[in-house]
Amino acid sequence: MKNNKTISIWESCDPAVGVAIAQFQERWRPYSASSRRYPIVRLIEEIIDPAVAAYTETLPYRYLGHLPGAGTGVSLSGIIRLVGLDAMVRVQRQLLHQFIKTVDRQTTRDQRFVATLETLIELVQDCACRRPAKSQVRTTRLNGERRQGYCRFCGSLTELALYAEGNDTPKANDPEDELRLSSQYCLDHRPRLPSGAWNPAYRQARRSVDQFDLELARLNRQCAKRSSAQAAASGDELVDGYFYEYFLGQTIQPADKAELRDLARLMVDANLSDAKKKMLMLQLSGLNQSEIAKRLLGSEQQPLTRQAVSKALASIPAIFHLKRRKKRIAR
Repeated sequence: MKNNKTISIWESCDPAVGVAIAQFQERWRPYSASSRRYPIVRLIEEIIDPAVAAYTETLPYRYLGHLPGAGTGVSLSGIIRLVGLDAMVRVQRQLLHQFIKTVDRQTTRDQRFVATLETLIELVQDCACRRPAKSQVRTTRLNGERRQGYCRFCGSLTELALYAEGNDTPKANDPEDELRLSSQYCLDHRPRLPSGAWNPAYRQARRSVDQFDLELARLNRQCAKRSSAQAAASGDELVDGYFYEYFLGQTIQPADKAELRDLARLMVDANLSDAKKKMLMLQLSGLNQSEIAKRLLGSEQQPLTRQAVSKALASIPAIFHLKRRKKRIAR
C-alpha cells in the first residue's frame, strides 16, 4: 500500500478526533509499524490518545464498554502495544458490532459514536498497512510496489497480499518459484488454474464485474447511512427500501470492507436482481404472490404470473430474505 493514502474521516465523527487524525496524517509520512526510528504507535500516543481521551470524557457510561480502553485507564496506543495493530482492528470491529446490536438507537449521539469508531478503525487499519519507504515484501522476487489488497472480484486478499502476509498457499507446489503472484486476483479468482486452463470462476466474475461494482457501491452507501431509506440511491424506491430493510438486521459496518465485498459478490453470484429485491420488499409489505405479480412487469413489459414470482422467490438464498422486525422502543 502506498504511503500517501488518505485516512478516511467519517461524517459525524467527533470534531476533536477528526482534527487529531488530520494532524496525524500531516506527520505520518516517515512512520510505520515496522520502523524502529519512527514507530507509528508512538505517533498515535502523541496525537490520537489525547483526543480519544477527551472524547471519552463526554460519553455516557453505557458507551464505555464499546470503546477500547475506555474507563480502564489504558490508552489506544497502550492496547495496540499489547495486542498489535491487526488484532486491534478486530477488537474495534467486534466492539462496534456489539454496540450496533445492543445500544444503538440512531440518536445523534449514537451516530457520532459510530462514526468516531469507524474513523478510528480506518486509522488503525491504515497504520497496520504502512511499510517503510524502502521496505520489501517477503521475497526479492516480488515487487513491493505492486498493489496489495483485496481481489478485484471479492473480499479475499490477492495472491500477492496473501503471500506477503506469510501464507505460503499461493506458492504451493511451486518449488522452482516459477509462478507469478497476482496483485489483482485471489486464489479463487486467478485467471488460470495451475493446469494452465482458464478458471471458470474468473470468467464468470469478469462478466459480472459491472454488477458487482454497482451492488458494492449501493452496499457501501447504505451501510454508511443505514438510518436513511434512500441511501442506496438505486433510483427505485423499492430497491432502496430493500437495502434499508436488509441492513436493519445486520451489524456489518463500512470498515468491514472484506465482508461488504464478499456480500456484493454473493448477491451477484446468486443473481439477486433488482426485480427480485422488489419482490422481497412487496412480500415484506404483506402482499401475496398473485398481488406481487400484478405490481411488477416482466421483460416484455407485461404483468408477471404468480408462477414466475413463486419461482423467483424460491431461487433467492435464505440470507437475502427479509423479516418483519418489531420496532425498537427508544430508551
